[in-house]
Amino acid sequence: MNNYLISDVTVDTWVQGGPISLADLVGSVVLIEVFQVNCPGCFIYSLPRAIDLHEIYQQLGLVVIGLATAFEDYDKNTLENLQKLVTAGEVIGETFKALNQHGMLSQGKLPWKIPFAVGMDRVVAETEPVTDERVLRYASEFLPEFEKFSDEQKKSVLQQVRHYMEQKSMKAETFERFVLQGTPSCILFDRKGQLKDVSFGQIDYKQAMVEHFLAEK
Repeated sequence: MNNYLISDVTVDTWVQGGPISLADLVGSVVLIEVFQVNCPGCFIYSLPRAIDLHEIYQQLGLVVIGLATAFEDYDKNTLENLQKLVTAGEVIGETFKALNQHGMLSQGKLPWKIPFAVGMDRVVAETEPVTDERVLRYASEFLPEFEKFSDEQKKSVLQQVRHYMEQKSMKAETFERFVLQGTPSCILFDRKGQLKDVSFGQIDYKQAMVEHFLAEK
């Protein structure tokens, strides 16, 4: 795991509870809950769990921050839609469909509010050319076992990565810096502001990890 610090998380715009200087959070355990506005699983599973952790542990030194990002559906995972979510409980796209089907909306809106600070990842136009070197570097970072693959497997993976990178018109800085695999993801820092865990889609073990790092002085 890279030796990233809490200050390496990029927040382009704070929509709630900010601005926060992330470097000033050293001394607290910090959980960055990374989600997309157009991500049903984020709203059904991960954000409610993050809210639980916030309510249980905020007095003990846990700071939870919601970070909206965009690695797909750039027309939906926007700052404007994030602002509508935070201020009015409006959800869009696949999130609206899924929550509506599950009976989890009230008058078409989210019946709960995110109680912690929320910001938007810096999402910028992708201008860097797609070179063989970039494709290989991305595959190696994204798949730790890549070097153990057969030549045929490597070739297939590199073709898929190249196709993905050529289609990608935007890049989200924090999402790419921490080599996140999708949303929901979680980035956890200890009281020294040092990166301790990056997870994708897993929520059950977060509480134990939070308790472990809160106990460290």
